[in-house]
Amino acid sequence: MTDTTLTNTKFEGDFAFVLLISCVATIGGFLFGFDSGVINGTVDGLRVAFNSEEVGTGFNVASMLLGCAAGAALAGRLSDTFGRRTMMIVASMFFIVSAWGSGISGSSFEFVIYRVIGGLAVGAASVMSPAYISEIAPARFRGRLSSIQQVAIISGLFIAFLSNYLIAQAAGSALNEWMFGFEAWRWMFWIELLPATFFLVALIFIPESPRFLVVQGSSAKAESVLARIGGARRAPQKVTEIEQSLAKDNHRPRLSDVLAKGTVLRPIVWIGIGLATFQQLVGINVVFYYGAVLWQAVGFSEGDALLINVISGAVSILAVIVALALIDRVGRKPLLFVGSIGMAISLSILVFCFSQARLVDGHMSLPGSIGLIALFAANGYVAFFNGSWGPVMWVSLGEMFPNQIRGSGLAVAGFFQWFANFLITWTFPMMLGSAAIGLTGAYGFYAVFAFISIGFVVWAVRETKGKELEDMQS
Repeated sequence: MTDTTLTNTKFEGDFAFVLLISCVATIGGFLFGFDSGVINGTVDGLRVAFNSEEVGTGFNVASMLLGCAAGAALAGRLSDTFGRRTMMIVASMFFIVSAWGSGISGSSFEFVIYRVIGGLAVGAASVMSPAYISEIAPARFRGRLSSIQQVAIISGLFIAFLSNYLIAQAAGSALNEWMFGFEAWRWMFWIELLPATFFLVALIFIPESPRFLVVQGSSAKAESVLARIGGARRAPQKVTEIEQSLAKDNHRPRLSDVLAKGTVLRPIVWIGIGLATFQQLVGINVVFYYGAVLWQAVGFSEGDALLINVISGAVSILAVIVALALIDRVGRKPLLFVGSIGMAISLSILVFCFSQARLVDGHMSLPGSIGLIALFAANGYVAFFNGSWGPVMWVSLGEMFPNQIRGSGLAVAGFFQWFANFLITWTFPMMLGSAAIGLTGAYGFYAVFAFISIGFVVWAVRETKGKELEDMQS
């Protein structure tokens, strides 16, 4: 058994080093957020440039998510063979190719190819960054350090929203030509080249996960990394604990380790899938991907809609910082419970507000103070999500699986997370364009799953606060 008194003893490692390498890993999260959010301001440009209708536009936006599902599934499994850091390096290269290619695309087919490449990068980063951080972070700091991933994701979204807004303002519209004769929406993608290149360079200077090194038989290297992370006194014991946790399965990690007789998958994997899918079924990425379209659909101008995105991004960052401060104090499960209740209530308010929309001079509009109420409810929804399910889901997935199945468990849960994301993102334009469904029906759907998630948290989620990864054996 792990020495559980460790969390009550003085920390002997180099916390500045742990924080630094955690921040490098979370640049993948920043790019995840940026790549997800940049599409928000380019939807009109894509529709005009590629002459696409609702279904085609939805697929152009959602195409990245197919790559994300594949990237998460492949990276989680391949990381058990090639390493967490190696897979993040591959992801950084894919980010660079995707950012450049998305901007130069001349057709929907070409654009989808580059977005799928970007999706592979996002999917890989989404599971590798939290896995890497959970495996190098001491238990007492793991929740806060892993939560930096969500801060990075939301920061990436915020910077994407802000750069989209500034570029559109400078060009007059996302459709107008800006610098060197290229439309503004293309530059929105090319901005990502800067952080993607920095990510690639920074990864060269961080160590591999010590738990992966033990799996590969490089216990001496693992001990060296652990000595700097948690202190030289604890490093040999920690290597022994990792070896013992892996020895219980008598073989190196493999995908079949997640299977179980009778239930197909191990119960802990089903819980991971539940966390991953509920995070998407509440509809949060509709706000992130289609925020500009959503607010224009109820009467706001393009400029105001893009500015609302910036405000929502700022609210998101503040909410994640609150979660970061609380996650190692109150735990993971209480944050998920409060977040589910808050989202269910705020989404229900949005459903009511959107049901009040009226046609005025040929355009939809929210009457009187309903528009302001909708704005507050939407930002309340964003705040509850990013103060709970946003960071906690990734923290939990990174730490809840035993060492033997962490890579494979993340691969399975990550695949389901991104496939659910794809379905929600692809179907929203169709629901929005349907007279029978519209915004009211779409947000009613998301509200139902927010209510269901309350029960899931109560009955299925287990608390992992303060536990060593070697204790995650159930």
